[in-house]
Amino acid sequence: MQAINNSSLDINTKVKRGEIVFKVLMHILMIIIALILVFPYFYMVMKSLMTQEEVISSTFKLFPSVPQFSNYTQILQDSGYLAAFGHTMLVIVFNLIAVPLSATFVAFGFARCKFIGKNIIFAFMLSTLMLPSVVTQVPLYVLYSKIGWLNTLYPLTIPNITGGGAIYIFLARSFLQSIPKDIDDAAKIDGAGSLRRYFFIGLPLCKPILIYIMINVFTSNWGDYYGPLVWRLDDSFPATLAYKVFYLLQNGATGNDMVHIRMAAGVIMSLVPAVLFFIFQKQLIEGVAMDGLKG
Repeated sequence: MQAINNSSLDINTKVKRGEIVFKVLMHILMIIIALILVFPYFYMVMKSLMTQEEVISSTFKLFPSVPQFSNYTQILQDSGYLAAFGHTMLVIVFNLIAVPLSATFVAFGFARCKFIGKNIIFAFMLSTLMLPSVVTQVPLYVLYSKIGWLNTLYPLTIPNITGGGAIYIFLARSFLQSIPKDIDDAAKIDGAGSLRRYFFIGLPLCKPILIYIMINVFTSNWGDYYGPLVWRLDDSFPATLAYKVFYLLQNGATGNDMVHIRMAAGVIMSLVPAVLFFIFQKQLIEGVAMDGLKG
């Protein structure tokens, strides 16, 4: 009997040792992965604090001899920086209102309203997710050219009234379908119409998905330089911040020209999304997890 107890203790001890070794190895692996992911950003910050000579030097140097915080003030002294910031905020504020409202509005129709061809229309809408953006880029460019939208901010704002993309509508619909229909039935008995049920029942209950959509809308518009690059025709275009930082800040800087300034600009552009994520980290993760479970 004692031999059996000793053998079982030995087995338990080996199992616990194995679990400890596994946890230690997993933590080491995660630390290594984290360092690999953080290093490029750390490298960019360090380069943004160097002089031009240090940045382009053939000798590898990770830390600046003397931190050059004047690199950041040089960006702020640029004549078009504040104007570009204003254009960016105009686009962001418009889309922060338009995209969540329109996406949840359309999603409410698919989730709660009955009409002929609802599933077919929804399937057709989802099929647009499989279309690469480059496929629709040329037709949109021709269309916007015909209606006079090129060289304006209209292509970055007005089209988003339709929901901002099928993925947002899909996420909102999945969440709305998880809400018990008894709430809608009770509202119908009280005489509430579809619009009233959307604004007073559906919309308030979609808070997790709304936060998720708004964070994604903000980050995508904050760092979007490709859109302005496509719709711009000449210097009269109201440049956004990302476009200004990466293309216009140094008026065509190429190669090793003003690398430290462009690194500083990259740091500035990345700070806002990083702060936004840390503030709304809990809501963002809850929104995705909740939709994944209920969708």
